[in-house]
Amino acid sequence: MRLFAALALLLLAVPAAAQRLVDRVDPFIGTEGTGHTFPAPSLPFGMVQPGPDNAETGWEYTSGYQLRAPKILGFSQNRASGSGIPELGDVLMMPSLGRRADFSSRKADEVARPGYYAVRLPDNGVRVELTAGLRTAFHRYRFDRGGRVWVLVDLQHGLTFLSDRQPVLASDTRVTRDGVEGVQRRRNWTTRTIAFSLVFDRPVAERIELAPRPGDAAKRYLLGFDLGPGRVLQAKVGLSTVDVAGARRNRASLAGWDFAATRRAAEQAWEKLLARATITAPVPQQRIFYTALYHAFLHPSVVSDVDGRWRGPDGAVRTAARGLRYSTLSLWDTFRAAHPLYTLLVPERVDDFVQSLIDQAGTKGRLPMWPIWGGETGTMIGEPAIPVIADAWAKGFRGFDGARALAAMVRTGQEDNRVRAADDVSRSSWAQYEQYGYFPFDIAGGEAVSRTLEAGIHDDATARMAAMLGDRATAARFAERARAWRNLIDPETRLARGRDSQGRWRTPFDPIVPTSPLNNPGDYTEANAWQYSWTPGLFDPPGLIAAMGGPAAFRARLDRFFFELKPTQGAEYLGQEAMIGQYAHGNEPSHHIAWLYALTDHPWTGQQLVRRIADEFYRDDPRGIIGNDDCGQMSAWYVFATLGFYPLEPASGRYVLGAPLVPRAVLRLAGGRRLIVSAPALDDRDYARDALLDGRPLGGSVSHRALTKGGTLRFVPAPIAGK
Repeated sequence: MRLFAALALLLLAVPAAAQRLVDRVDPFIGTEGTGHTFPAPSLPFGMVQPGPDNAETGWEYTSGYQLRAPKILGFSQNRASGSGIPELGDVLMMPSLGRRADFSSRKADEVARPGYYAVRLPDNGVRVELTAGLRTAFHRYRFDRGGRVWVLVDLQHGLTFLSDRQPVLASDTRVTRDGVEGVQRRRNWTTRTIAFSLVFDRPVAERIELAPRPGDAAKRYLLGFDLGPGRVLQAKVGLSTVDVAGARRNRASLAGWDFAATRRAAEQAWEKLLARATITAPVPQQRIFYTALYHAFLHPSVVSDVDGRWRGPDGAVRTAARGLRYSTLSLWDTFRAAHPLYTLLVPERVDDFVQSLIDQAGTKGRLPMWPIWGGETGTMIGEPAIPVIADAWAKGFRGFDGARALAAMVRTGQEDNRVRAADDVSRSSWAQYEQYGYFPFDIAGGEAVSRTLEAGIHDDATARMAAMLGDRATAARFAERARAWRNLIDPETRLARGRDSQGRWRTPFDPIVPTSPLNNPGDYTEANAWQYSWTPGLFDPPGLIAAMGGPAAFRARLDRFFFELKPTQGAEYLGQEAMIGQYAHGNEPSHHIAWLYALTDHPWTGQQLVRRIADEFYRDDPRGIIGNDDCGQMSAWYVFATLGFYPLEPASGRYVLGAPLVPRAVLRLAGGRRLIVSAPALDDRDYARDALLDGRPLGGSVSHRALTKGGTLRFVPAPIAGK
């Protein structure tokens, strides 16, 4: 029976290398529901993402787009993939045959591929095609007839959450002979500068400045063009965080008006990158996998201009001495799996990612938490840039100054985060944390338990970094601080529970109720006590096992978490999505928990759960991502699950082993090396008891440095005890 199953899988499987991998990517996956992805074209890690906006406000439209929305407002030039808060959506353009009071249109015949998007707008009599260079959006409009046509250029538009428009603090724009250019200062999720240079391939024949909406500093223009007998109008938009001159140079770097060539170049860039991880699998599984790779490689986004200039969160302009600078880093999410994936598959970018974090620390005195478009939002908790840096150093990346990085880590772990309003107490003093050994809920404000547990993540990462650099005193200090989480483990429930400044436990205490600072304030961040109590597994698994009563009790509590406790109902807005028991895959605090079974005497339970999560919560359809993709974190989790190993402790430089979801995968690594992942077809009676790297047993985990030497990683099957 097992032989028949293996043969059936091989017959269904198509080696991915036999066809173009871009043909296996579906950008519409995750665009319906809570995935919050978009179909807009982009280069890998590109600055621009020109695409359709169906709305300009609301949580559902954080990327500007929902597949089910029937109408399109227009096409803006930048956005974030899978974020939980809307931002960007700059320089909205909308073509039409005639002047209309409402330029929005129904949509039809949408097409999306890596580097390309197209749609028919029946109300406006035009087909829109979009592609992109690294810093420049490229539009092509094919009208139903020639003659006079119109393009709305809306500089008031922007994606926002809590209001009906994005405030424009200042705007200086002008219409040129063949387009519009200008610079704006905007305030929404962060305060930022957007400069743009828009040109068309035909001169502007008529300009109409529309009446401003009350309170808007920005303008809206109707631009008329005479196409004669032709029906095609093209436009390019260069963006910059610095100034119009930078936007012009960025636009000029995409030379000529060959739309097809730009599209081909974008496809080729994606094809080359996707080829770094190929799998043998049935076609639907390939589409999920390669789309996950695609989504993981949309961000971080280049934020420096062609001349190296970039604007930081303090508003000052700097020039990168070498390399690129990046923003749009959803660090609370991506430190867990996305950044470890970058170290494996795009190592040439990792030094610049880290240098971007260090440079931003130089602008504000501390490492960023959630930067976008060069600005800092201060969103989420902990200091998630710190494990990203420590992980890179542990894996041998040396393209940044380790001493400078450690200094930024130490300062960030000692000084308050002041990016939020003065009356917001959610970022209490680190002195408080050191005084009590935890954040007391009565004086530290909300999320006190989650913040204490996540402090352990970055304290441990700082200690590891200091130890690697030979700074024993700093390593000892932060290693001691990293044990503070143990002060919140309630001996009665063995769960992380709030304590006040007198040491008294939170009463009443319901470990199933999830909390969130926006919707239901409490001790936890988009999770509950059961979900957050596994957090020390990200940096101190032996300590967590001991705190939960030892190995047998640890495994029993994992079993209870997944199989005995019932899922929370009606709290999807608190991250309670894609649930198995109390495991909530729709939000990041749960992402590592199934992998903790690798540390128990029942590793097969974790392997079966990982497969179940991958099968149930990732699909080959527009609702195929359940929970915000968060700039690639949900997608990166799926990639690691497919390969059979996972960065359980992100700052450790090693991976815990599970069982691959495919019989074969090939990773193309730096220096031309290849890692072949080989696995048997497992059924419900088998598990992978270990893996051999070039014949050498690994004992349940493998270092990054060992993997990147290449070779064959062969997973060894064994029967599950009692089956």
